Amino acid sequence: MAMVKLNAAAAVVLSLLVVVAVHPAAADAGGDWYGKKSIEETVRKEVEKAIKHNPGVGAALVRLVFHDCWVNGCDGSVLLDKTPYSSSTEKAAANNIGLDGFDVIDAIKSKLGAAVSCADIVVLAGRDASAILSGGRITYDVGTGRKDGVVSSAAAADAVLPESTFDFAQLKDNFASKGLTQGELVILSGAHSIGVAHLSSFHDRLAAATATPIDNTYASALAADVERQKGVQHTDNPAEKNNIRDMGAAFQSAAGYDAAGVDTAAVGALDNSYYHNNLQNRVLFKSDWVLRTDGDAAADLAEYRDNATKWDVDFAAAMAKLSKLPAEGTHFEIRKTCRCTNQNYYY
Repeated sequence: MAMVKLNAAAAVVLSLLVVVAVHPAAADAGGDWYGKKSIEETVRKEVEKAIKHNPGVGAALVRLVFHDCWVNGCDGSVLLDKTPYSSSTEKAAANNIGLDGFDVIDAIKSKLGAAVSCADIVVLAGRDASAILSGGRITYDVGTGRKDGVVSSAAAADAVLPESTFDFAQLKDNFASKGLTQGELVILSGAHSIGVAHLSSFHDRLAAATATPIDNTYASALAADVERQKGVQHTDNPAEKNNIRDMGAAFQSAAGYDAAGVDTAAVGALDNSYYHNNLQNRVLFKSDWVLRTDGDAAADLAEYRDNATKWDVDFAAAMAKLSKLPAEGTHFEIRKTCRCTNQNYYY
């Protein structure tokens, strides 16, 4: 999920910020209401500023919540560059390719200091990014009081994060291991309406020997664009937009995209367009396509395609639940900086 100039997509996001500004989250019952309100206002302002400057960073902040909380619980471990125990932290995991938004977390931490943990900042920033990118339709409360973990391992992240090549049974079991349901698997997959993915995460969909079913016209247009992007991005592992809605009219025409029911002007919006795309078999990941292979999951895909409001509400609830996954471990702290533990702070 690169810095870009303000364009039509940015203008859409800017219009959404006005909506979000009037929806501060409620404070925890019995907690320090004024203290939490001040923290949340600071987080929201920094997230708004970051998305104004780079609309793509909003998707990165939403993704960070999943990739942090799925490994060791919500403990900020995904932010670490180094620990006393490992020189290969979660950031180096193959399943974490393209993670971004760390500078935004750092900026928030520099303003709040010891008032809030890095783990809390991740879930608050992801919540605010979700609200902004959805035009204020996705809102939910998150508590504070998390502590920061001191353990972060690339191997541990790759062992537990769901892979883009998983089949349906593997996805269902992976979510169940974290206490999330099959329905929540389908709901959270809708976050693929935003962000980007690297070729290494979907090349299996294009290779003749390993391809899972994918719309032929979409696959052809995608393969051609991948080759173009290799030159533009100067890499053999370029990133492509997750959502065909965001690819522009020429690509959509070449890919045979049926945009009926999709607001193609809402570039970068967190919405139910993913479900339209998946049911047309125009999504990047095998792990998206396999949702169509289960009867109940396929029925959920159709329901969320046809009922945008229901998906907004259910996505908010699923993100709130994800943000409550308890931290695992025996030693925690509130870090002075989010990129290293306090023990390594001066090293």
